[in-house]
Amino acid sequence: MPELPEVETMVRGVRPALVGRTILQATLSHTDILRGVTRPKLLQALTGATVRDVTRRAKHGVVHLDAWRFVLQPGMTGNLLYYDRPLTAPEAKYAVLRARLEGGGEFVFRDIRRIGTLLLLNERGWRAYDAALGPEPLDPALTPERFRAGLAGSRQAIKKALMDQRRIVGVGNIYANEALFFAGIDPSKPANRVRPESYERLFHETRRILAAAIDAEGTTFRDYRTGTGQPGSFQLELMVYEREGEPCRVCGTTLAGTHAIDARITVFCHRCQR
Repeated sequence: MPELPEVETMVRGVRPALVGRTILQATLSHTDILRGVTRPKLLQALTGATVRDVTRRAKHGVVHLDAWRFVLQPGMTGNLLYYDRPLTAPEAKYAVLRARLEGGGEFVFRDIRRIGTLLLLNERGWRAYDAALGPEPLDPALTPERFRAGLAGSRQAIKKALMDQRRIVGVGNIYANEALFFAGIDPSKPANRVRPESYERLFHETRRILAAAIDAEGTTFRDYRTGTGQPGSFQLELMVYEREGEPCRVCGTTLAGTHAIDARITVFCHRCQR
């Protein structure tokens, strides 16, 4: 599932092509990805609207229109893409939303499995939506103390708490595995039993890994593509994720894997993460 680095990369990829442009026509092939808005209302809001900005909040892309926030959650297989040419047949097959732009080009939300969601929010709706999310991990104003306070009150496993978007946003399974490895923390340890010095390491490692993944334009195993259609490369730098049964690159211990923490694969080193 696209996490903070992937969505940030997609947003950066499409922003230069969209900001200041007017949407001439929008089409939607399926309605099962809509949340809280009908097809006619969405298409009416998009058609004729000017894109004022494109940003990211948590794992969501946000297209700022004249009177609305158009929120796109990529889910498992969603991509925000810009094309300056006609789409090929394979590209058009999974283009759920297509928005033709004044002056040429097309903004596309592509979703192979249609697990993503689209929302249209007015200012009041956006404030409520935003308020339900935790702080951004790369926000310069976020301190180690606030980071720890947001997680340490939970009795859940630290990995699960780290992925709770109400506590801290943007971190999913890939980067939780990696951050906990570098911080030397057992991912199954209850969050309220993690020591302050361990939280200090986790804070810095989470930020470092997310920033490095953005520099690498995200992690691609199968479906994820940048806003210009290219794969990311951070998968080449992963230390534990997708490496169950392989030797730890630090100590040589065979990496273990479990689905017991949150039903998703957790890969860790028994020696490095005591």
